[in-house]
Amino acid sequence: MPNGRQKSAAVRPLFRRAFLFLGLALALAPRVAAAAAETPNIVFFGDSLTAGYGLANPGREAYPALIQDKLDAASLHYRVVNAGLSGDTSAGGLSRIDWAMRQPIDVFVLALGANDGLRGTAPAVTGRNLQAIIDRVRAKYPQARIVVAGMVMPDNMGPEFTKAFRELFPALAEKNKIAFVPFLLEGVGGRRELNQGDGIHPRPEGHAILADNVWKVLRPLL
Repeated sequence: MPNGRQKSAAVRPLFRRAFLFLGLALALAPRVAAAAAETPNIVFFGDSLTAGYGLANPGREAYPALIQDKLDAASLHYRVVNAGLSGDTSAGGLSRIDWAMRQPIDVFVLALGANDGLRGTAPAVTGRNLQAIIDRVRAKYPQARIVVAGMVMPDNMGPEFTKAFRELFPALAEKNKIAFVPFLLEGVGGRRELNQGDGIHPRPEGHAILADNVWKVLRPLL
């Protein structure tokens, strides 16, 4: 059996190797952190449609995650941040936008308003809240590119309401000179096979179409 000196001699190279790896890790850590910090963020700020309500794996199946897949496939080095919150309204979004802006924002996708419409909130109120969100993002991140996603309401909300609601989104885009997705649920809304049992929230197949709707507008900005 090896004596104490032999054991010590055998252990020394292991310690040297361990300290070498530790030193290398410490040297590389700032570079890794800097690289992560330099990766631009695309923040999706929305409600349950963005959060992926009802999906088995929202982190993989919700449309923001599918946008990340498209970015990676196109070798576009952006990091998608899903800031969707189920049940959120334009007023709720305004109350939490400062929290969302604690991280750098390079591209901001605003996808709120659906719950306002379903609750019968006056479109003028929704428009003011969304404008306030845009203003806050621009004040803190003036170089950020902004996209607003449009939404429409079913006819049973009344013709005057549905018209005013539908028109507030393109008006916001025009006023702020920002990119515009005409209807986030285009090709999905009203199609039973693409939606969950509630008829409102998309299945994974529906989210794939939402991702395509957003990608058409987002890709030219990158």
